[in-house]
Amino acid sequence: MTPEELARSHAEESASGPEDPASEMGKMAAAVSSVATLATEPGEDAFRKLFRFYRQSRLGTADLGGVVDFSAAHAGCSTAPGSQKVVRSQLNVSSVSEHDAHRAGLKPVSKWQAYGLKDYPGFIFIPNPFLPGYQWHWVKQCLKLYSQKPNVCNLDKHMTKEEPQDLWEQSKEFLRCKEVNKRRPRSLLEKLRWVTLGYHYDWDSKYSADHYTPFPSDLAFLSEQVAAACGFQGFRAEAGILNYYYLDSTLGIHVDRSELDHSRPLLSFSFGQSAIFLLGGIKRDEAPTAMFMHSGDIMVMSGFSRLLNHAVPRILPNPEGEGLPHCLETPLPAVLPKDAVVQPCSVEDWQVCASYLRTARVNMTVRQVLATDQDFPLEPMEEQKRDVTTEDFCHPDDQNSQVKRARLNLDS
Repeated sequence: MTPEELARSHAEESASGPEDPASEMGKMAAAVSSVATLATEPGEDAFRKLFRFYRQSRLGTADLGGVVDFSAAHAGCSTAPGSQKVVRSQLNVSSVSEHDAHRAGLKPVSKWQAYGLKDYPGFIFIPNPFLPGYQWHWVKQCLKLYSQKPNVCNLDKHMTKEEPQDLWEQSKEFLRCKEVNKRRPRSLLEKLRWVTLGYHYDWDSKYSADHYTPFPSDLAFLSEQVAAACGFQGFRAEAGILNYYYLDSTLGIHVDRSELDHSRPLLSFSFGQSAIFLLGGIKRDEAPTAMFMHSGDIMVMSGFSRLLNHAVPRILPNPEGEGLPHCLETPLPAVLPKDAVVQPCSVEDWQVCASYLRTARVNMTVRQVLATDQDFPLEPMEEQKRDVTTEDFCHPDDQNSQVKRARLNLDS
């Protein structure tokens, strides 16, 4: 059965109306079994098959029955078949003071819940540890500040020097009127697909000493606290890749191997609409585990899991319509700690952010590139000379993009 046929059959099974809980559990178990069978059928590698299946999956059907939901595990109410893979992870509570956590907009580490997955040592998933309202700051930074120069983005090579460089100022009125005029041209912010920070990732040269701009201090502080809580004291935030997804966006199968120090973790922060994340093995013929990423969730890939194949096949629309996740409805407190790295967010600014996020998701990944006292080699290492169409493919693509060859032209 092809991924298309499997998704269609699940949709037809779910079209007859609500079922009793036992029947629903049976359908979910059957969906998991069907997905497992699909992964072992000859043809494409297992990861590619399941990527296609979840890309074509439908909400409200058994398609998503096997997707791990760590938020449900956090609430202690998960009965999905995939929940049996979930294990608790220990955090280093004493490594981050409550004050420093608050400065970054985080709850005390003692209040966090952390999980892992069987057979994935080094993978840590932390369901939304942010204090109420504090996600607003990080969303605003991604849209208003981090998108500006000297940072690098996908729009740079398509804009002349005479065109406006402030994407926020050019776009904010368009986004405020988004619901009024849905046929208007897309703003520059809505054409944004990726931004790089610190050591700027390049598909040909990867990272280099001469392609660097200062890393944002607030994001560095946030990353250092999360890394320390996960047992990585001394982590240095040296490179960041921000991905901007829409409901038709995907992130292709790839491995983040270009950093010179793989002993340090990769940190991932999600905001906005939910997504399905696939975490596979060292080779693509290993079937991946599917999981939801919701707004505020943090994911850490370290150790064995640092160099595993992963992808995002689907962004999920809010089941309640074009609304925001509930965790984004609470405003940022008016009074912040005096030494907080988080800054106030005006009502006007949040209106723009909220309009954007109703049909979008933003993801920040942060990496340490170099080990302590390590320098870049004079010549690129052999492992950095890989075909960019198959390795380190770490920026999202839209299904309606006209340019697929290396998916570098992402302004469709």
